[in-house]
Amino acid sequence: MDNFDLTRRAFLASATTSMALVGAIAAPNTAKVVPGKISPNEKLNVAAIGVGGQGGGDIYECRRENVVALCDVDAKRAARLFNRFRKAKKYLDYRNMLEEMPEIDALTISTPDHTHAPAAYMAMKMGKHVYVQKPLAHTVAEARLLTNTAKEMGLVTQMGNQGQCFPDMPEVCEMVWTDAIGKVREVHAFSDVPGWPNHGRSKHLKPQVAPEYLDWDRWIGCAPPRPFNQAYMPFDWRAWQDFGSGSLGDMLCHTVNPAFMALKLVEAKEYTVEVLQKRGRNAQTYPLSTTVKYSFPARGDMPPVDVYWYDGHWTDEKTGQKVYNRPPWPRGLKKDQVLGEDNLNGSYLAGEKGIITLDAYGEYPRLLPEEKMADYKKPDPWLERVPGGNPYQNWLDAIKGNKKAASDFSLSGPLTELAQLGNLAIKLDKKLVWDAEKGTIKNLSNSDELITKEYRKGWELPV
Repeated sequence: MDNFDLTRRAFLASATTSMALVGAIAAPNTAKVVPGKISPNEKLNVAAIGVGGQGGGDIYECRRENVVALCDVDAKRAARLFNRFRKAKKYLDYRNMLEEMPEIDALTISTPDHTHAPAAYMAMKMGKHVYVQKPLAHTVAEARLLTNTAKEMGLVTQMGNQGQCFPDMPEVCEMVWTDAIGKVREVHAFSDVPGWPNHGRSKHLKPQVAPEYLDWDRWIGCAPPRPFNQAYMPFDWRAWQDFGSGSLGDMLCHTVNPAFMALKLVEAKEYTVEVLQKRGRNAQTYPLSTTVKYSFPARGDMPPVDVYWYDGHWTDEKTGQKVYNRPPWPRGLKKDQVLGEDNLNGSYLAGEKGIITLDAYGEYPRLLPEEKMADYKKPDPWLERVPGGNPYQNWLDAIKGNKKAASDFSLSGPLTELAQLGNLAIKLDKKLVWDAEKGTIKNLSNSDELITKEYRKGWELPV
């Protein structure tokens, strides 16, 4: 019998336990819990929700701690990590795992977007530190709920936009703050994502029989039930509104983050969001391509700034050629220069005296034209750098040192709001005026209803 068969047997056995217990776990324990203090010399008891694909890499980065529990609804994709951490308890349902294992100190959460907030909220209300993959949440209301819950519970949190931990992030801030390009009034961020087969599809996929190694009902989680189809997994869920967050959710938390930090956009008390272009919009999946404009007022000594987001591509009907949604080429910049990493992914900040461009994950900040960078002397670094640029170790060290991690929810929560407000503007086809202090859309009377969603019974959140 091979390793997969052993894993599958353990997985199916745990399903029996989960089915017996799930009725008793309709809602998380909401009692005030004080997180335990861990000394730098102790090992944390770490668990994972989602261990296939990205989730496997996330929990593997925590392998020097005590990996005590693993949870996944897909035994086939989980098999490698289930076998790598044989002593860890295996679960189908994270609610059972959290109820049965109070010794867990911290969790990685690496599931499809729609499951992030229910899992993270329950874990945090039980006093667990969390590392949640980007985007932090599936709706604006969820992002705010997780931000507030982390603060209320006094927890160490991290979102998986790893560029926040790279040395390039403080470097671009230092460049902007020492007037390398003057006052910045425009930012252009761009991505050739999506590359998913069902982007722009307007109908459900045909029903198929779910394989025995997959608990499809738990994979659906809080989303509206629908029949299984293999095409939803393991990656194309990002295209579907019920499960993913499209291109904005996938890449904005990476690509806009440098401007978000350097221009102190988190300090904006109000801003607007409007859709300038979209192709293939429908009620099921995200568009093939969008252009979204965010307008921010002045923040301290920083002037008002417009942040433009461009994503996607389409096929020209006449030529059959792929057309990419790109930002305007900066005036006066020669065509032999490179914006971002390849003219298709990255960002640039346009200042009164020049341009800073960066790759898609916020790496390699540099002045354009290139000859300007050759003559430029970077300021002496004064902002703190994350040792080794490792987001996982940064989170673990922050837990043991009772500090904030680099992408703490106080920063990554508002950044996720930015992404999901873009998706909401696409869905509503309206310009939104967002009151970031009160967490409401000022120009729509039913804001509370619009920024959240309906949850399946047994998976509800207080939003």
